Amino acid sequence: MNRTIHGLAKDRRTKDDATRSPVKGSAGVNMKSNRLMALVLTVAAQAGDQPQWGAPLSRNLVSAETNLPDTVDPTNRVNVRWIADLGNQCFATPVIAAGRVFIGANNAAPRDPAIVGDRGVLMCFDEQTGAFRWQLACPKLTNSVYWDWTGVGLCSPATVAGGRVHIVSNRGEVWSLDPAGPAGGALSVRASDARWRFDYIQQCGVRQHDSAHAAPLVVGEILYLNTSNGVDDTHKGIAAPDAPSLIGLDLATGRLAARDAERIGPDIFHSTWSSPACGEVNGKPLLFFCGGNGIVYAFETVTAAGPEPVTLKKVWWCDFDPAAPKQDIHSFLRNRKESPSNMYGMPVFHDGRLLVAGGGDMWWGKREAWLKCLDVTGHGDVTQTAPRWSYALERHTCATPAVADGLVYITDIGHFVHCVDAATGQAVWKHDTGAEVWASPLVADGKVYVGTRKGELLIFAAGREKKLLCSAKLEGAINGTATAANGAVFVATMKRLYAFAKPTAK
Repeated sequence: MNRTIHGLAKDRRTKDDATRSPVKGSAGVNMKSNRLMALVLTVAAQAGDQPQWGAPLSRNLVSAETNLPDTVDPTNRVNVRWIADLGNQCFATPVIAAGRVFIGANNAAPRDPAIVGDRGVLMCFDEQTGAFRWQLACPKLTNSVYWDWTGVGLCSPATVAGGRVHIVSNRGEVWSLDPAGPAGGALSVRASDARWRFDYIQQCGVRQHDSAHAAPLVVGEILYLNTSNGVDDTHKGIAAPDAPSLIGLDLATGRLAARDAERIGPDIFHSTWSSPACGEVNGKPLLFFCGGNGIVYAFETVTAAGPEPVTLKKVWWCDFDPAAPKQDIHSFLRNRKESPSNMYGMPVFHDGRLLVAGGGDMWWGKREAWLKCLDVTGHGDVTQTAPRWSYALERHTCATPAVADGLVYITDIGHFVHCVDAATGQAVWKHDTGAEVWASPLVADGKVYVGTRKGELLIFAAGREKKLLCSAKLEGAINGTATAANGAVFVATMKRLYAFAKPTAK
């Protein structure tokens, strides 16, 4: 198995919904008007483009698309629109907007003869034909392999907002690009093609670990993302204890607008790969974030940039695994029975509650994991009061939950797809896939799409009765989650990007 930023499986469209940069000013909500908040928090449940990983705010992995295939067969071209080549390692999820498909990969099969060697690459394809359009190819960081792991490419899902594609590169740089591609029809993006670029390693003093994995979240005029701050090469120390784990950038300019000041760094067991979500609680939008220290946070949102960056104001916090070790945490490295917990997938806000999956680190921690449901209405330390239920998973999980029709779907590295009652946390059904599952489930059109590390795409009927509709063999392991958009399902493997759709009537 490749040691990577780990499937960081996750992605789609849905229906629900070193020197530290100075931060001045007081924390709090910076709102332009109630009308702006209505726009921020009201997301139409309609089919169409899928411009980010998960629902625009809640991150729920449930799509409003219809007429999607319930069976596919690449070998015999059944319900296959097109297949495009990537590199040889892909850990990202496709995003679809403006007639384009955006996906992170590596440079094992160079598209531009002028750009060769190991790179992190954002590839852009035509949505209808699969034709390659353009790329952003970023050189690898050379500090050490533990900053930017060899061969894994660009792992982050893109976010399209404000008429621009926003992507976090393997170098910890956030780029804002034109979806149409580089000026003059060039194959590869140049620095001059960017509307703006923000380097959080340089500007926030972050010590990225293994690679960057961040799916930017847009709230108002702010682009929020996790920083992938983590351990040093020894895996026993934190090189950037004061660096932020969560930052907000001005969507128009890329200027730093907000950051956390929780000093999460010293308690990070491995890294910070969970991206934030947002939801309305008691009439106010809250930002939900899973830190690399195993703590789930709720912050007040900042929806517009002020003259200086502000500190995010913490509303509440919840220890996901209160029984885990809290002192000398890196002495539990490689301990498969006892260790701290962390989260790889995103929290999901649904029906006034927060769904979070996490547990022992898949590379270095204990073989325990859970899906938990949290109440979001508290203040302060809610570790004892927020949990509503807990459901045990197998070994480890990288996944983000999908919640639909009173059911929660989740996957784990112990080979299982789980269906859980959203109200009670009781098991409804589970399915042994026979392989590790790093990808998150996608619910769309009455079906559940799940990819496995064995390269199988499984399609289940959504609902309380387990019914496997299709098991299709694709070429290469599936690490990211399926994406539904404009009547098609897009699935990336290590080597290929597939577009599945029913034939168009002639």
